[in-house]
Amino acid sequence: MQVTYAFETAEHQQFRKSFRKFLEAEIAPHYAKWDKEGAIPFSMWKQMGDMGYLCPQVEEVYGGLGLDYVYNVIIAEELERVGSGLMGFGLHSDIIVPYVEKFGNASQKERWLPGCVRGDIITAIAMTEPGVGSNLAGVQTTAVKDGDHYIVNGSKTFISNGLYSNIIITVVSTDKAAGHKGISLLVIEEGTEGFTRGRALEKVGQHAQDTAELFFDNCRVPVENLLGEEGQGFYYLMQNLQPERLGVAIASVIAMEDMLAHTTAYVKERHAFGQPISHFQNTQFALAEMATTIEMGRTFVEKLIQRHMNGDNIVTEVSMAKYRLSEQARDMAAQCMQLHGGYGFMEEYKIARRYRDVAVFPIYAGTNEIMKTIIAKNLKLTN
Repeated sequence: MQVTYAFETAEHQQFRKSFRKFLEAEIAPHYAKWDKEGAIPFSMWKQMGDMGYLCPQVEEVYGGLGLDYVYNVIIAEELERVGSGLMGFGLHSDIIVPYVEKFGNASQKERWLPGCVRGDIITAIAMTEPGVGSNLAGVQTTAVKDGDHYIVNGSKTFISNGLYSNIIITVVSTDKAAGHKGISLLVIEEGTEGFTRGRALEKVGQHAQDTAELFFDNCRVPVENLLGEEGQGFYYLMQNLQPERLGVAIASVIAMEDMLAHTTAYVKERHAFGQPISHFQNTQFALAEMATTIEMGRTFVEKLIQRHMNGDNIVTEVSMAKYRLSEQARDMAAQCMQLHGGYGFMEEYKIARRYRDVAVFPIYAGTNEIMKTIIAKNLKLTN
C-alpha cells in the first residue's frame, strides 16, 4: 500500500519509496529471525545511519540532513509496517535525540549528536521505575551533587533500547522536597561507575525490541552531563510527550492497515462451505468496519501531524488519538486473528505477531487512563 499525505512533496514520496526498498532488502527478510532471537544486530543501526535513516532532522553541522518532520513520519510508518519490534529506531530518532537537540548545550550536541546520526550511539530514556509509572513527579531515583559530579542512586525498568544503548537520558530527582520542580535529566553513559544493566525483560510481544532494567548504585555522573537546567526536567518531559504520543497514534494506524491488508488477502484465499470466507456477510461487515476505522483514524492523524509541524499545542487531541487509536488497534488484532481461525494462532502468520505486539500500545507512552485524565482536565470538568 502506498500511503501519502496531502502535505507530502514529490521528494517525500521518493524518499518513502527508497526507504521501503531498503527495508524490503535489508530488514524485512531478517525480522522474524530477530524477533525469535530477541535483538536487532548492532550492524543494522550502523547501516541505518550510513543511509541517512537515523535522526534525519538533526542539523547538518552535527552530521544530520536537516530534514523536516515528514521524513521522520515516513521512516516511522515504514518501520511499523514491517513490525512493531523496530520501534527502537523511531524512539531514538524522534523522541530521545530531540531532547539533546532542544535542551543540550553546544558542547553536548557536538559530543553526542554526530554519533546518534551515524548509528554509533544508541540512545534510551529512563523514566519508569519499579514503583513509579505514569506519575513522573514521584520519581525515586536521586541525584545528589558532590563537587563536579552527581551521585545517582535508584533503578529503572521497562527501558526500551536499555540493553544496548550507549547513552541514557535518565529522569532523576535533584531535590526531593521540591516534588516535580526538583526533577532533572542526566545523560548517563555506558561504562559510568556505578551503572549496571539488569536482565533483558521477557515481554509478551515486540520481542526484537530490547527492553531492560537499569540500576544506579552511587553512580558518578559528571555535572556537564546535566541536560538543560536543574529542576526543569519535568517541564522538558511534558514538552516531548506530545510527539511521543503522536508517534503511537501513527503506529496504531499503520498496524491496523497492515492487519487489514493481511486479513483481506487471507479471507479471499481461505474457503469454507464451498466458497471463500470473504463472501460471508459477517466477514464483509467486519472488514468494512475496520476499513472505516482506519480511514477515520488516518484523517485525524494527518491533521495532527500538520498541526504538530505548525508548532501548535495539541496535547488534548494527541491524547485522544493515542488513546482511541491504540485501543482500536488492539481490538482489531483480535478481530483479524478470529477471521484467520486456527491459523491466526500460529506464529508463521503475521497476525499472531501483530496480536501480541500491539497489546502494549494502550500502555506505553502514558497509559490510556492517563490520556483520559488529560482530556478530562482540559475539558475543564473540575474546578
